[in-house]
Amino acid sequence: MKLLYRGKAKTVYELDKNHVIIEFRDDISAFDGKKKDVIAGKGEINARISSILFEELNRNGIPTHYIKFEEPNKIIAKRLEMIPLEVICRNIATGSLIRRFPFKDKTVLKKPIVEFCLKDDRYHDPMINEDIAYNLGISNEDEMKKMKEIILRVNDILKKFLYDKGIILVDFKLEFGKDKNNKLYVADEITPDTCRFWDRETREVMDKDRYRKDMGNVIEYYREVLRRISA
Repeated sequence: MKLLYRGKAKTVYELDKNHVIIEFRDDISAFDGKKKDVIAGKGEINARISSILFEELNRNGIPTHYIKFEEPNKIIAKRLEMIPLEVICRNIATGSLIRRFPFKDKTVLKKPIVEFCLKDDRYHDPMINEDIAYNLGISNEDEMKKMKEIILRVNDILKKFLYDKGIILVDFKLEFGKDKNNKLYVADEITPDTCRFWDRETREVMDKDRYRKDMGNVIEYYREVLRRISA
């Protein structure tokens, strides 16, 4: 298979002119790749988690790139032109939000906050607005408005789905791609690498913050997320 892209934790191969195979690897990283490790089994767990959550979005009418899961650690997806933006939705103030703004940690927000960031480690994924995106030739106001509408719908769907499984969706990142007709699709992944998940009862961290903050038991909590959403 032709290699199309190798990222920090996934590798994308060409399947045919309209489809790709995304392989989830066991690599894990943080702080723009400055901290790196390999955790055995992570790739398979993340592929399965992402598949389940994409399937939930597909059932609810959200356009996604996801087609099917392929054992043990791959998904088949639509081939898209990716937009170099990270779209972040926040339900609870934590992480970088409390470092940049005067929010108290773990404050439940009055309404979700949506942020757009340039996907570029060289600039540390800075926040970006419609004017900057337009002048960089990345996106435009109408397209970014549509992405915001979609991520808020995704937020409603996943918040309920996960809460019923005993998990709080604190915040999450989506990436988007376009087909040949410029239709937008949710793409990339939805996993504990790209979301903050807390236990509904204890507020125990169940995501990559365990790795960022050296909390330990990373794979055990990823596995617990998979167990709950599979039930």
